[in-house]
Amino acid sequence: MADTAIIVEGAQKKYGDKKALDGLDLQVERGTVHGVLGPNGAGKTTLVRVLSTLLRPDAGRIEVAGHDVVRQAYEVRLRIGLLGQHAALDEELGGRQNLEMFGRLYRLGARPSRVRADELLERFGLTDTGRKPVKQYSGGMRRRLDLAASLITDPDVLFLDEPTTGLDPRGRAEVWSSVRSLVGGGTTVLLTTQYLEEADQLADRISVVDAGRVVAGGTADELKALTGGDRIDVVVRDAGQLGAAVALLPFPAAGVSVDPDRRLLSAPVTDRMAALSGVVRALEEAGIEAEDVVLRRPTLDEVFLHLTGDEHRAKEPA
Repeated sequence: MADTAIIVEGAQKKYGDKKALDGLDLQVERGTVHGVLGPNGAGKTTLVRVLSTLLRPDAGRIEVAGHDVVRQAYEVRLRIGLLGQHAALDEELGGRQNLEMFGRLYRLGARPSRVRADELLERFGLTDTGRKPVKQYSGGMRRRLDLAASLITDPDVLFLDEPTTGLDPRGRAEVWSSVRSLVGGGTTVLLTTQYLEEADQLADRISVVDAGRVVAGGTADELKALTGGDRIDVVVRDAGQLGAAVALLPFPAAGVSVDPDRRLLSAPVTDRMAALSGVVRALEEAGIEAEDVVLRRPTLDEVFLHLTGDEHRAKEPA
């Protein structure tokens, strides 16, 4: 499986009586961003720690960059980078000093460490920071430097564990741009996140994890299709006509949701353009004035709630 960077089959990990990983399966193709979504306690961080050899799994077959994480842990470590939830930088040192320090810790030697530090500072747009201490960096700059530090050894696989937690929109955008650049250069990225927009923006494929297992996987569009495909939203001007609008529109009653406070009805559709023209025509013929008629795809928020909510858990086998 030369095109597969990460293979996880039946991974298990327990903390006392709690199953953090409960037979989790996952495959990540080389040169892609694979997003892992899940609520708090779903097993995302445990998965990253197992993949990066920081935790030993209780059971399962787990390979990263062609090497077993238990039997060949040292070989795995030579081929990976890890960016955790909290920065691992010396706040008193400048960016170049931090990167040179990491290079020396990886035993690159003094001159190779300086060369690599200069390469990474240029790559992440930090060459003009000089010797300014990291404590004076913005959140986005600090995270970009932390990302640069995780690439000192030019890893084949990079693990990003909720890399933009706490950043403002500008800081998140800076990190996203850096991740896209990495993947363009051939790096494989496993990204755990609770920001659904982040997964939608970055990930080629997404795995939704809940209770230590993957409960769904696919592209963002494939996951969105699990909630019923496209939807049409209609906002009527007069709330008193909402019931009449629901009755005359050609949608199955079971799929229609109504929000009287917002004067909104929403329904699944299959043929987007036919549904749109049919709705507009039916409303005009009935004399019902609409303030807005919108075709949209389901959001990842809706997918996430659908797959990890109480209703989904109730359908899972015991």
